[in-house]
Amino acid sequence: MTFGCNQSDNEPSSNDDNDSSVVAEENTFKNPLLSSGADPWVIKRNGTYYYTHTTGNKLQIWETKNMEDLSSASPKTIWTPPSGEEYSTQIWAPELHYINEAWYMYFAATSNNSDKDRRMFVLENTAESPMEGEWEFKGKIADETDQWAIDGTVVEIADEKYFVWSGWRTENPEVNSGRQQLYIARMENPWSLEGSRVMISEPDYEWEKNGLVNEGPVAWKNPNGELFMFYSGSGCWTDDYKIGVLSFEEGDPLDPASWKKHQEPVFEKSEINNVYGPGHNSFFKSPDGSEDWILYHANDHSSDGCTDKRKPRVQQVHWDEQGFPDFGIPAGRNDQLTPPSS
Repeated sequence: MTFGCNQSDNEPSSNDDNDSSVVAEENTFKNPLLSSGADPWVIKRNGTYYYTHTTGNKLQIWETKNMEDLSSASPKTIWTPPSGEEYSTQIWAPELHYINEAWYMYFAATSNNSDKDRRMFVLENTAESPMEGEWEFKGKIADETDQWAIDGTVVEIADEKYFVWSGWRTENPEVNSGRQQLYIARMENPWSLEGSRVMISEPDYEWEKNGLVNEGPVAWKNPNGELFMFYSGSGCWTDDYKIGVLSFEEGDPLDPASWKKHQEPVFEKSEINNVYGPGHNSFFKSPDGSEDWILYHANDHSSDGCTDKRKPRVQQVHWDEQGFPDFGIPAGRNDQLTPPSS
């Protein structure tokens, strides 16, 4: 059975069908940003965007001043795993974070392509830029239960940092049957967790049950400072991969009652625009800081599944009068998009 956002250990491929070199009108751009790139992640620091995505066998970073120009950037390989380790294969969903004046790259990996052994790991770099300096392997990051884990992210709440990820209930694959939940634990430091994990979401609603998956959590605040935890539901191998959301209702982040799960997805496929399985997103601010944008992957064709056919795309996020996110529908390949405000 396939779990999570599966990707081979081969370099992402590019072909005519995936080519995104259609010329846009002046001062506009078109999706997708690259011809391949699942599980896209971006962080903005000091006016520069640092982007990464799943490549399968290494960790890479792209550097750009404008996200719409990502295809003009060249990736830098920052780390290639040694063979024969518990983290040597199927490197998935890397996330880059800047914590306590150092860079940290979190990623999921396993040994010998074994699904049951999949865990989260972390690298550290103390250079000013993640494109410089040396990356040190810090080890596995896990709570006391040390269960199957992917898609780890970091969120700060009331000056405390927490790690949120997608995991199994037990180590027995037959019991889990591919079911994935969202867990949270307090961080002792950027590479260690303290105490046991707490589940804050599981596949409850019908739209999450085409694969029984909750994964790809990412935190983002609305203009009022209210915190949301976005995640992807259903299997990434289906067209029904969608984005849902939890609202943080104040209180203890380790209390599941502090998280309100919204019943309907906030982003899903558009057959009219030929966008299928949109999900595993992150967010970024426009260069001038006035706009919120979503970065996500999606397929161009139905049944393309969890492969390197997934491509990174962006579009602006809007907020309604109550401060709830409004993503609209996924933009099509022919839609002329206005670049983020600078």
